[in-house]
Amino acid sequence: MITCSGLMILAWIWAVKIKNGGVADIFWSVNFPVIAIILLVLAEGFPARLFLICGMVVLWGARLGIHLSDKIFSYVHEEKGHHVDLRKDWAPDQHWKFFWYFQAKAISNLLLAIPLFIISNNSDPNLNYFEYVGLALWVISLAGETIADFQLDQFTNDPANNGLVCNKGLWHYSHHPNYFFERMMWGSYFIFASGSPYGYLGILSPAILLYLPFNVLGIPAKEKQSIRSKGDAYENTRQ
Repeated sequence: MITCSGLMILAWIWAVKIKNGGVADIFWSVNFPVIAIILLVLAEGFPARLFLICGMVVLWGARLGIHLSDKIFSYVHEEKGHHVDLRKDWAPDQHWKFFWYFQAKAISNLLLAIPLFIISNNSDPNLNYFEYVGLALWVISLAGETIADFQLDQFTNDPANNGLVCNKGLWHYSHHPNYFFERMMWGSYFIFASGSPYGYLGILSPAILLYLPFNVLGIPAKEKQSIRSKGDAYENTRQ
């Protein structure tokens, strides 16, 4: 907790300086590989299992962190998305409210990492069915999320698509394929953890990820932003 909180404090200081709360997302994704590396050093689980799950988390977190960094750094001095609405809603004390928002992100890192804690302390020398299924689902999820992000980047980077709604590739079937595959990703960690003692507690991770995007941040904020920026063009794609 101290490490995640400390990184988020650094992120908050940077966000205050550049007036862009979006950097919270970068540090949020980076915190998971940090947790994985700490567990790799300190946990006492079966080494092969420990290296496997920590490698999965580091690879996923690094990919997401790089993707978000490329995206946010393209407008690092111009805050966008739901953070703009938060800044308006929290004025005139937005700096301190953002501080607690960043700390809430750090807490979410630990809560979502519950399956990782469970798996990394499993000393059974034999990998089981749940772990193989979890790994297979993780591979599909990582591939799907990567493809969705790539397709959206290709679409938005084309000036001819300015103001248009992406409906190419996976985006033709869903407004949020990246969110879909990210939910699958956390489901894969839960399935992987189900083969370990107390693995059932890992359900908390995907449950939290299912609740927050649909009820707090994530999808509602994205929908609001898309309707505001694209208007009827976005509304018509939902018909």
